[in-house]
Amino acid sequence: MSKTLMQLELIFGLIILIFSIIIHEVMHGVVANWLGDPTARLAGRLTLNPIKHIDPIGSVLLPALLVLTHAGVVFGWAKPVPYNPYNLRGRYGEALVAFAGPGINLLLALIFGLLIRFGEGLLPAPFLALAGTVVIYNLMLAVFNLIPIPPIDGSKVLSAVLPYHMSRAFNDFGNRIAGFGLMGLFLFLILFGYLFFPVFFAIISFFFSLITGVPV
Repeated sequence: MSKTLMQLELIFGLIILIFSIIIHEVMHGVVANWLGDPTARLAGRLTLNPIKHIDPIGSVLLPALLVLTHAGVVFGWAKPVPYNPYNLRGRYGEALVAFAGPGINLLLALIFGLLIRFGEGLLPAPFLALAGTVVIYNLMLAVFNLIPIPPIDGSKVLSAVLPYHMSRAFNDFGNRIAGFGLMGLFLFLILFGYLFFPVFFAIISFFFSLITGVPV
């Protein structure tokens, strides 16, 4: 593979990742608006315009470093879409808002995965290669964000289904974790990379093969 082709693949991969992260965040706001909270809409965040969402570190610098160094795991974030949980309708409103992000990533992985499964011989090979990147990155984002550890989306989903007293204790634990800020996040990423990545990769590989019919 030529150096130019490799560079193009990295560029397209980074673009796919950035927009997958942005769509993830926009869906949080879309569902919050649907459930009665217009905060994200009034803040102008229900848009795919990357300028409104890009976090210089989480959306560009960190993903680029991980892709360029072939770290084996891709992680990133956009500026969180704001919402007011007190405006949401229903007991499970916050859980639905939290699940909307990984949910749209799962949907994108399914759509492009089925294009790979049924499009071989019908669709151009370069498109199928890019579709594979869409599937991988969106599965990574979905599975990672469903980990039930605060403040990741999965923790809000778990909190909503726990009994009241367990939910309060879990939320208190989450508040203590949040107190560590970025230091806590990077510590978690380091532990995740060393301890849990083999399991994470196995889950991604299983779902990739299940959807696309292509072994990893």
